[in-house]
Amino acid sequence: MTDRPDSKDAANSMWGGRFAAGPDSIMEAINASIGFDQRLYAQDIRGSRAHAAMLAAQGIISDNDAKAIGEGLLTVLSEIEAGNFPFRTALEDIHMNVEARLKEVIGEPAGRLHTGRSRNDQVATDFRLWVRDQCDAAIQGLTALIRAALSQAEAGADWVMPGFTHLQTAQPVTWGHHMMAYVEMFGRDLSRFQDARERMNESPLGAAALAGTGYPIDRHMTAAALGFDAPMANSLDAVSDRDFALEFLSSATICAVHLSRLAEELVIWSSAQFRFVSMSDKWSTGSSIMPQKRNPDAAELIRAKIGRILGATVALFTVMKGLPLAYSKDMQEDKEQVFDAADSLMLALAAMTGMLSDLTANRDRLEAAASSGFSTATDLADWLVRELGLPFRDAHHVTGSLVGLAEGRGVDLPDLTLADMQSVHGQITQDVFNVLGVHNSVASRQSYGGTAPAQVRAQIARWKEKLA
Repeated sequence: MTDRPDSKDAANSMWGGRFAAGPDSIMEAINASIGFDQRLYAQDIRGSRAHAAMLAAQGIISDNDAKAIGEGLLTVLSEIEAGNFPFRTALEDIHMNVEARLKEVIGEPAGRLHTGRSRNDQVATDFRLWVRDQCDAAIQGLTALIRAALSQAEAGADWVMPGFTHLQTAQPVTWGHHMMAYVEMFGRDLSRFQDARERMNESPLGAAALAGTGYPIDRHMTAAALGFDAPMANSLDAVSDRDFALEFLSSATICAVHLSRLAEELVIWSSAQFRFVSMSDKWSTGSSIMPQKRNPDAAELIRAKIGRILGATVALFTVMKGLPLAYSKDMQEDKEQVFDAADSLMLALAAMTGMLSDLTANRDRLEAAASSGFSTATDLADWLVRELGLPFRDAHHVTGSLVGLAEGRGVDLPDLTLADMQSVHGQITQDVFNVLGVHNSVASRQSYGGTAPAQVRAQIARWKEKLA
């Protein structure tokens, strides 16, 4: 192994002979990205090995040089993974750090690696590969979360609970139906990441700085080697496009909104006032001074992640909105927020999956709450329309009067007597009480996508088949 060159000399040699003096410390600090883009090391080395193999296959470099480059890059990879690689700020980024170390390992052949490419298409390739990996991770995480929600839905397909609008009791639904609402949301998130992955799966490698290259490269070969469907069709677009990162962040933001909504409900439901659910000790914390407390900290932290992920999305849109073609140094600011958003999303997905898997729903408390708050008032109005032929607006008025009567007496609708009912509308019969129970109410909601247990179980079966 040769001695390592002085960092400024190394940087100058990588830039070329145009620059005689090294950067001062402030320029070095603002220009360097190695502090964060070192996360792209595996993708950078993978792309370089594919590029070197292609150069040899096209006769642009010798087989011996390509072999030395390929083996040398594996040595660099092992050093990074072992934690023995000295990242140098003076070398700016992951590409120059890897290439400089490769030269120290194998000597002259390292200088041939960059033939027919630029850092512009190199970083575009590395970043696209990294974001594609994050799409795969999100797809895997969402699949696990959907399975956890399906398990909750299946266990409580016929457990009644209050359905809310404006956080006020509206109509009875089932626990399974409520869980399946989140399955649908997370299912759309899953499809967004799948769609984004498909769209981004084209290779920028070989676009060079912006105009392509005069070397007889084979871009289809490198695209296939890196698992891309095809090379990108326009070299200007290839080096300047960050749609793939914007689409990943947009999908992550919508997913984080869904996670936040569920987290909010878990916070409310686990409170002493609701007592709908109990979280395991794995996902709760205590208070430093109040021994009775069980705080839903994991849910609260998931709820907060949307702020970071949405902030990252806005930041990258703002960076990209005014850039002319092709590459501008502004685009160095495209990575940190994506890295942070991806980390936040994957952590939130894993935590929510764990919480749902360990969550215990309080069936008795759910049913008691479903039976309060006049939740079957709409069923009563529908009965008046269906059985007595009242126009719905008239039925709505009669039902409102009965709700007011019950409320004045401090009872619920099923607790009124038939005489009480008939004092408001004389044609009401004993049969009305068949629709006032919450179980009867949910069982009647047989429309597609409704809360009837049979409908819920049908949707669970559909999703199980879909995931299988």
